[in-house]
Amino acid sequence: MIAENLKEISTDLPEHVKLIAVSKTKPEEDIMEAYKAGHRDFGENKVQEMTAKYDELPKDIRWHMIGHVQRNKVKYMAPFVHLIHGVDSLKLLKEIEKQGKKHDRTIDCLLQMHIAKEETKFGLDEQELEELLASESFRNMKHVRIKGLMGMATFTDNTDRVKEEFTFLKELFEALKERQDQWPHLEMEILSMGMSGDYKTAISCGSTMVRIGSSIFGERNYN
Repeated sequence: MIAENLKEISTDLPEHVKLIAVSKTKPEEDIMEAYKAGHRDFGENKVQEMTAKYDELPKDIRWHMIGHVQRNKVKYMAPFVHLIHGVDSLKLLKEIEKQGKKHDRTIDCLLQMHIAKEETKFGLDEQELEELLASESFRNMKHVRIKGLMGMATFTDNTDRVKEEFTFLKELFEALKERQDQWPHLEMEILSMGMSGDYKTAISCGSTMVRIGSSIFGERNYN
């Protein structure tokens, strides 16, 4: 079923939208089924789980860290992570820079914006974003590359609200894209928004990357 689900969703996506198959809590055999169907981009929300899977699975898999990241865990994924979606503070970015330097690689990141009408979601607000960009430490970074923005909409059946939040993030993305020449390590290419329940709305609002899990792998077992 996984390969069929993947094919159905992939066929449905516009060409410019990249699909991240969210494999958190799923066993390696499920990931391998998706891998054998040709998929290479997988998303995890716990560094320890992602690192364990990285050790066991094919090395051409591109691992995406989509969850909230604790600074003390960055060192474990720094050698291999493809993209860190949830950078929500300058402190975290400084740690990623430090670990990137240590491993002599540039680590691609997205800045996570708080767009939802929920306190439980992480992310920067507009003022925090501007402060981060204006800081000397950000300007001097050599081992991180900001590839775009990520945001999660409010978990609600109110499509208008979701659309409003995604549209806000799209406008922020475009405004930042116009200014990206000010920073050599800012390459605004990715707008990551949309999950299993709202990815079609996200795409209609300009998303270029969607994170889909249960629609591919089935419901999660958190036990």
